[in-house]
Amino acid sequence: MGTASILSMFFGRSKPQFSSTDVFPLTDAIMDFDDSAEGVTRPARREADTTRPRGKRTNAQRWGIAAALIGLFVLATLGFRALEMVKESTVYVLLGLVAFFMLVFFATFRQGLHFRFREKRLKLPIAATAIACMLLVVYLDPVMQILLAPFTFVAMAYGMYRISRARAFALAFATLAGYALVIALHYAQQQNEALLRLEALHFMALAVSLPAFAFLMGKVQMLHRILHRASRKLKNIQEDAQRDTLLGCFNRRYIVAALEEQKQLADETGIPLCLAVIDLDHFKRINDELGHLGGDEVLRNFARVAQENVRAGDLFGRYGGEEFLLIFPATSLLPALNTCERIRAQVESHPWKGLLQSRVSVSIGVTQYIPGESVLEFFSRSDTAMYMAKEGGRNQVVVEEPVSRGDPSVTVSLLDEESDMPSHGASTGFSMRETSR
Repeated sequence: MGTASILSMFFGRSKPQFSSTDVFPLTDAIMDFDDSAEGVTRPARREADTTRPRGKRTNAQRWGIAAALIGLFVLATLGFRALEMVKESTVYVLLGLVAFFMLVFFATFRQGLHFRFREKRLKLPIAATAIACMLLVVYLDPVMQILLAPFTFVAMAYGMYRISRARAFALAFATLAGYALVIALHYAQQQNEALLRLEALHFMALAVSLPAFAFLMGKVQMLHRILHRASRKLKNIQEDAQRDTLLGCFNRRYIVAALEEQKQLADETGIPLCLAVIDLDHFKRINDELGHLGGDEVLRNFARVAQENVRAGDLFGRYGGEEFLLIFPATSLLPALNTCERIRAQVESHPWKGLLQSRVSVSIGVTQYIPGESVLEFFSRSDTAMYMAKEGGRNQVVVEEPVSRGDPSVTVSLLDEESDMPSHGASTGFSMRETSR
């Protein structure tokens, strides 16, 4: 909960009431900004972002996972050595194998050689190498076969989503063949019947469970693919719900929620926030001249021009009809004004095609957020400035400037910096109006 919300709970600051006027009618559309409705909870998008599934792992994270799994086997081996069940030479061989193959695979990824393979992450070669090293350790020290079965499953599970079912079966049978070879070598060297029976029991357990595990890997992969497709569809649905299907910019629901979130962020952090309301001039005349399909094409072209002239962090969306909102997070009034003027100029100079008898223009009202005010107040001032632009002749930007009563500092600052702005022509420009609080 934001600081402003907590203060309002204790001090009971009432929401300002607005009356319906011709300039700012309290329609259902405007009431979307009324954050005083009880029982309505709108989670901020920043909060929703923290609950989303994590993105793809980085290379460092992938290496960390592989190193952790290898470290578990090394740790178990060191435990066996502490119990004097494993020879010291076996531990040295294991550490040497780990260091050597980690270096080999690191160099392979570093040099980009893995891109030559169909499976770019080399999960099958890594799993096969790990199992081969474990079989060599078992050959050097038979007691290590206690760890062979569980860590073989770990190695195969490491590549579960990348190793196909057919290759998983091939890896399982290759592992069994390698284990059978180790058992044969042990018997040929030691002629130990008891060891042979013990290893035969381990082999039979692995021979039964390993192919079954490979079969289940295919089932898990199929479930993973289904969930991945469903996730993609849900993501597309979410993106469609945020976008205006005609224009491609953010839609009304999303832009209103974004404005509420940015207002909360401005209250919590004190960073500046600006809002512009943009309206196409004489859009009814455009529809009369071109028809509704032609009017839709004008809206599409305007949305494209506007989005090409906003900054990366700005939020542009359609509020309704030919009216648009442009949110400027962490932006003071002058940069917001410059962006609005750039949009106005680009729309005016755009080579509009078709049967238009006159150029398309826009009227823009822009203002800066006053900490502690409601979203409805904030929007109302921008909307009022837009109507003042229309009443003043259209094709211009009007600033509804939020300053304290009797404090001319902001006006003086902006007027001083105005001289640095390029000339907009005699027929267009911007106006400024103070709002006393």
